[in-house]
Amino acid sequence: MSVVSDTSCINYVVLIGEAEVLHQLYDRVIIPHAVLHELQSARTPEPVRNWMASRPAWLEVWSAPTAGDRGLEHLGRGERDAIAIAEQFGFTLLIDERDGRAEARRQNLRVTGLLGALRDAGERGLTDVGQAVARLRKTAFRLSPRLLDAFERSSGTT
Repeated sequence: MSVVSDTSCINYVVLIGEAEVLHQLYDRVIIPHAVLHELQSARTPEPVRNWMASRPAWLEVWSAPTAGDRGLEHLGRGERDAIAIAEQFGFTLLIDERDGRAEARRQNLRVTGLLGALRDAGERGLTDVGQAVARLRKTAFRLSPRLLDAFERSSGTT
């Protein structure tokens, strides 16, 4: 399966030291050029910028289709471009932002997020989900503690 990711998923998977899991889970991991620029921004955490400076060959950078944003102006450029690529090529969308996920679902796209990827990696024995979530809790990842707790219970990590 091929996935196209927005910025936050790549950002946080790098910050928690689980980036290689994406390569192990998916045949192809694609980001739009807009996501590349966001991940190289001065506002991006230094560990992520450093990782992007020598990003692995398995992380593909694509141009987004030029069909226009079709009502997606309320989303960030990276989210819009990731949705456009997923839609055009039938890829799964790796996205966590609520508005972006909602829009992708309205367009009947397959959607997962960072927690879904970690769950899948845990089920395949590729990572210790409990440790990954513990590291995620130490970042600025925006998800309510209640939902993270529920995720851990459903993943069997607590």
